[in-house]
Amino acid sequence: MHHELKPWQQLSYDYLHREAWFNLRRDRVLKGNGEVMYPYYVLEYTHWASVFPVTTEGKVILLRQYRYGLGEWSIEVPGGIMDPHETNPADSARRELQEETGYSCAEIKQVAKIAPNPATANNWMYSFLATGCELTHDQDLDSNEELEVLLLSMGDVKQLLRDNKIIQALHTTTMFYALQALGDINI
Repeated sequence: MHHELKPWQQLSYDYLHREAWFNLRRDRVLKGNGEVMYPYYVLEYTHWASVFPVTTEGKVILLRQYRYGLGEWSIEVPGGIMDPHETNPADSARRELQEETGYSCAEIKQVAKIAPNPATANNWMYSFLATGCELTHDQDLDSNEELEVLLLSMGDVKQLLRDNKIIQALHTTTMFYALQALGDINI
């Protein structure tokens, strides 16, 4: 039997934990079918921006870093949280690119807006393609960052994707959308 789905409504909430970059909220919700669900946990994050940067020479700028939560080394694109004062995701992507790699871009184009985990998180990740990148600054890393900058050929990046060597799911999404925008893959 088919019934019309309805959005859920928040009836009440309280915060179990608050941090600078995330909050854990416990909600009481009215489901679309009329049932009340409690508790329903939501992670509140600021929005994120990630960028697939390509240099003027056609090299892709990636980062290698240790991810403590998983206990693994990870090859990723530059990116991070949008600062509280930032309202334009492209500005965040440019800032993250410059801070994490020292590179600035001539052009930047949004290629996707994705929900990192819509079941339990309330934020968006904005994915960008940056072209015409050139080294203009020294890295300006946050206290929790230790990053190695990698310059790879487009072929090497695609091989890393084929070999499942890029383990950060959100970053592979950015990479695939950027490659599609460049015409390097067809979906």
